[in-house]
Amino acid sequence: MSSATTLLTAAAISIFALGYASAQEPALQPGEALAEWAGIYAVLSHPRCANCHVEDDRPRWSGPHYGATRVHGFNVQRGTDGSGLGNPGLRCTTCHFESNSKDLHGPPGAENWHLAPAEMVWWQKSSAQICAQIKDPTRNGGRSLEEIARHVRDDKLVGWGWEPGAGREPAPGSAEETYLALERWADAGAPCPVE
Repeated sequence: MSSATTLLTAAAISIFALGYASAQEPALQPGEALAEWAGIYAVLSHPRCANCHVEDDRPRWSGPHYGATRVHGFNVQRGTDGSGLGNPGLRCTTCHFESNSKDLHGPPGAENWHLAPAEMVWWQKSSAQICAQIKDPTRNGGRSLEEIARHVRDDKLVGWGWEPGAGREPAPGSAEETYLALERWADAGAPCPVE
């Protein structure tokens, strides 16, 4: 190989590498990563998400359309078997079908309606607490951050938060936007705010 060919090959590789590098999104700075987390927290702490991530096994009714926060009516609970599907004789799917009721404030619905697993409690927790929890596989359903991002984007029940039916305020943004925010935040090292 001649020295001219070698130089041309090296130049072509350098130009390709520069083009590839500029096509990649730049890494977030620490302040930008925390701002990304703040947007994620706004979704996770929103009533459409947090109402079913409760510690006392009783889902909540909350949000602007409810006025004051209330415990779910009809003595609805996680279930004596811990499944999150409700007690025998009053399973969540007794009222919550695979789609929203057409009646204003009628039962909302999505595929596989149930309470979040007991280890995924974040009702009324701070941003720092939820951030630490979502990174901890013992408290996030055994998921990596990539799996959490895909769960938010792909799970039909989670997706309901952005399409909650008439009279209910949806979670901010969209499932896809939250997925991308989780990806960017994770790629930046998944920093958590300090309390």
